[in-house]
Amino acid sequence: MFSRILTVAGQEIRIGIRNRWILLAAMILAVFSLALALLGSAPAGTLGVDRLTITVASLASLSVYLVPLIALLLAFDAICGEIERGTLLMTLSCPISRVEFLIGKAVGHTLVLAFALVVGYGLTAGLLVAAGFGSLSGLADFARLIATSILLGVCFLATGYVLSSLTRQSRTAAAASVAVWLMLVVLYDLALLGALVANPSGVFASDVFPYAILLNPADAFRLFNLAALGASDLVGGMAGVADTLPFDPLLALGSLAAFAGLAMAGSALLIKRIAP
Repeated sequence: MFSRILTVAGQEIRIGIRNRWILLAAMILAVFSLALALLGSAPAGTLGVDRLTITVASLASLSVYLVPLIALLLAFDAICGEIERGTLLMTLSCPISRVEFLIGKAVGHTLVLAFALVVGYGLTAGLLVAAGFGSLSGLADFARLIATSILLGVCFLATGYVLSSLTRQSRTAAAASVAVWLMLVVLYDLALLGALVANPSGVFASDVFPYAILLNPADAFRLFNLAALGASDLVGGMAGVADTLPFDPLLALGSLAAFAGLAMAGSALLIKRIAP
């Protein structure tokens, strides 16, 4: 079983190397994190904290946009693309189950994403420490950011597998992935903000809004990381919300894991019904 899963995972990693996906993702993350590190020098001097901590706080918000997009781009044609190319039937004719095939895809894509995050963000952390702008506590914050970014990526990888299992055409899955990214990363927060503006002190603000944050993996990720940093003085928005929640922000991490598990379970059920 494990050898079959690792075979599929290895194939996905080779595809990522051949298509320059790993290099491109690492470069994008490195460029944005380095830019934020350079721009973070001013608030670091004002607030009396090292630049590494400021960079982590900024990346916690930036990762909400970049990591889900990269994950969806990796996963949107994982199933329907195999159907279009005619390789799914050939693969399933081998002694491998559909769930093993899906898990192998997930392992390979997760490793690709993890490598890009470690290289992209790790390069920035290394340069800041080498320049004397970082500390050991800042490095721990960076490591937590990378680990939770991988978990956020798994949430959207699994979402991509669900979308890929619901259609037989890659272009349809790509369009659906863009729509899901816009809905969860952009429109969801706008809807919450609109509801808060319409009813700032009502039942929604006190009883619905805190738990609505947990339902969205992007918001849960940002909430956990900014709360762990104690970042209400460094950035606005979600960091201040963490101080007024009726639950421990650690619950946001459980929400991420639950979302990833449910999405993977849903994609496993869907792939079993596909006729290649």
